[in-house]
Amino acid sequence: MAITKSPYGKTTDGQAVDLYTLTNSQDASAKVTTFGAILTELHVPDKHGKLANVALGFSTLDGYLKPHPHLGSTVGRYANRIADGQFTLDGKTYTLAKNDNGVANLHGGPRGFDKFVWTAAVHGNTLELTLISPAGDQGFPGTLKATATYTLTDKNELILTFGATTDAPTPINMCNHAYFNLAGAGTGTVLNHLVYLNAQCYTPTDANLLPTGEILPVAGTALDFTKPTAISARIAHCSGGGYDNNFVINHAKPGDLTLAATVTDPASGRIMDVLTTQPAIQLYTGNFLDGSVTGNGGTYLKHYGFCLETQHFPDSVNHPNFPNTILRPGQTYHHQAIYHFRNA
Repeated sequence: MAITKSPYGKTTDGQAVDLYTLTNSQDASAKVTTFGAILTELHVPDKHGKLANVALGFSTLDGYLKPHPHLGSTVGRYANRIADGQFTLDGKTYTLAKNDNGVANLHGGPRGFDKFVWTAAVHGNTLELTLISPAGDQGFPGTLKATATYTLTDKNELILTFGATTDAPTPINMCNHAYFNLAGAGTGTVLNHLVYLNAQCYTPTDANLLPTGEILPVAGTALDFTKPTAISARIAHCSGGGYDNNFVINHAKPGDLTLAATVTDPASGRIMDVLTTQPAIQLYTGNFLDGSVTGNGGTYLKHYGFCLETQHFPDSVNHPNFPNTILRPGQTYHHQAIYHFRNA
């Protein structure tokens, strides 16, 4: 195991940014930048032992400084959507930017956690990144101390752990927004990938991708991945050009580390298992990738990557029947996700 550091450029206001490379004994590697605590590359072997980068991203900092679809980003304070950019907490209503087509707050706002330079520290085989988000940041209450740690094990597990504490009640829902293509970034669509989700229910959404508050079974719908199914099999039945849905994970006990998903690329033989402590996982199939972004491996077209975002339910702050996302002083937010790569 080794972690190395190299300069990665400077932000527009002159802050120095570094790139850390985590390498294991199998020669698999993950690259993470202090800008946004972003995963920029992830090299894992196929069934023949050949390494390839399976995470969509950019080779230079410049790509991340420009608008992009949250490639590899650490998202916060609140991943996914908050309806109408508003929530009420302890009797007070807070107003946030409606940066999602004017109807919702998306991924923490225009300058979420992925737009800041984090402070890095290396502890053995773990990279720890820390960010202080002051009270009022993007409209959220409370000063929040957030951490995002990356560990790459010799079992080809990329372990992500998110933590936070606050000095005042605040919503929190951090996640990683990596786009994966198990055949290799930029090589084509992921429509032939087989997806299994350990989820018998999902949270329906309206035309603006905002939860209705219902929790419904996936049985008999295009969202049924309780058996391994090609992404292409029923994608034509999805509104919005593909999958962008929140699934309720079958946890034996809330907060337990549980298998949430398994994705297989038949051609390369790469298999990715996703385990998490979170109650839900969002499957997104790169519906808004339109060729306007060129990154590692080439230009990213529609369905050139998929995301499996381990998270709380979207808009939980406005749905009392959804799991709680309010962090209070004296409490510690904890969220772990493991992306385990193996071969058929």
